[in-house]
Amino acid sequence: VNFLIFAGASGAIFYSGVRIAKVADRLADRLGLGEALTGAIFLGASTSLSGLVTSFTAAADGYAELAVSNAAGGIAAQTVFLTIADMAYKKANLEHAAASAENIMQGILLIGLLSIPLLAFSTPDFHLYGIHPASLFLLAAYLFGIRQVALTRQHPMWRPHWTPQTKKDTPDQAGLNASLNRLCIQLIVFASILSASGWLVARNAITISEQTGLSQTFVGGFFTAVSTSLPELVTAVAAVRQGALTLAVGDIMGGNAFDTLFLAVADVAYREGSIYHRI
Repeated sequence: VNFLIFAGASGAIFYSGVRIAKVADRLADRLGLGEALTGAIFLGASTSLSGLVTSFTAAADGYAELAVSNAAGGIAAQTVFLTIADMAYKKANLEHAAASAENIMQGILLIGLLSIPLLAFSTPDFHLYGIHPASLFLLAAYLFGIRQVALTRQHPMWRPHWTPQTKKDTPDQAGLNASLNRLCIQLIVFASILSASGWLVARNAITISEQTGLSQTFVGGFFTAVSTSLPELVTAVAAVRQGALTLAVGDIMGGNAFDTLFLAVADVAYREGSIYHRI
């Protein structure tokens, strides 16, 4: 029964991921933010909500290994999904065709964010009210980094060399004419489905871990990480099919950067000390 519920929740994540990709593409055109930034903020964050809820729920229930392995496993899974999206685009290498200064900046941001928990793991155990300072620094670094990505779009210090295979990020008429209120409502609805499904996945993953005797690290790094990362795979491939290549890469890179915040949220939810040292 738990496996069936787990599969049903994963299916809901899959469905919502397909629908939210189209909404995000039109929202990028409507707001004029560009596909890379929209993919990082709206799409990357929205499709990561299920994973965020999973890590928070697991940490709050005292399952530290499950919470952290879900975050780390999700980043690994989504990086692999980028290669699948590349395979879905037949005209050229996806990273070449979607070359943009914003996506370069997002890659640099991800490397920087990943270094923070690694430092927390290797430094002495220190926390204030159960929260490690690295968690606060992680959030501040993410917000600072996203601002830099936005500034890069306005004042780029590097530009890709345009080739016949490079697809420029140009808004289409359907997106420009779309109702902003309707797009926002659709985004909220699908994001809510993703959040609720993530909560179900977390609850069932804990039960499956106990019933099967599998370790929390394995269940979190494989079962929950892949299932809650399905929206990134679906939205990336859907975005490629729609011709929104920059959005596809921005979704994966931005989603990975956002996923590092799972560790900060899990650290706050875990009340037995620093989650970085608990695992």
